[in-house]
Amino acid sequence: MSETQTYLTLGFRHIANLSAYDHLLFLVALCAVYQISQWRRIAVLVTAFTIGHSLTLALATLGVLILPSKIVEFLIPLTIFMTCLLNVLSPRETSRESKFRGNYLLALFFGLIHGLGFSNYLRALLGREESILMPLFAFNVGLELGQLMIVAIILIISFSITRGFHLIHRRWNLAVSIVAAGVSLMLMYQTKFW
Repeated sequence: MSETQTYLTLGFRHIANLSAYDHLLFLVALCAVYQISQWRRIAVLVTAFTIGHSLTLALATLGVLILPSKIVEFLIPLTIFMTCLLNVLSPRETSRESKFRGNYLLALFFGLIHGLGFSNYLRALLGREESILMPLFAFNVGLELGQLMIVAIILIISFSITRGFHLIHRRWNLAVSIVAAGVSLMLMYQTKFW
């Protein structure tokens, strides 16, 4: 297996793993407001999230941007909570386009925070690699592919439940967002740094 394939696989496995429950929970919260017919929008949001975390992942791996892991571990569930809060409190009359732009910017910004969470793992993997450009790129592609797979699973589950139980999507969004917010509050309490 080539170095590129190795890091691609590591990136995919890192996100498509139950031990990455905080990142999985963020994806669930991010997807809660969207229906399966809006899969393109979600793919764009997930890519924005990947762009954000790729940037900070690169900066942190190169040692340019370092934040104490205690703060990062608290900020990650905070991004989940904020996403859930916006899912629940977002005004219905807001245009779809402006809501999508706002979600895009938030996904990008929250990706910056989540990238710092991935950085310690990747730094340990890279060890003494001479060039980190290709491993970093392959790792991020693997993460993106894993996230898109997870999003597809979330959308299929959401579609099956809302159709199977004849739920209005708004109620599904509220239920998922409230549960995810509760879990994120517990994670914030467990990771408080003060």
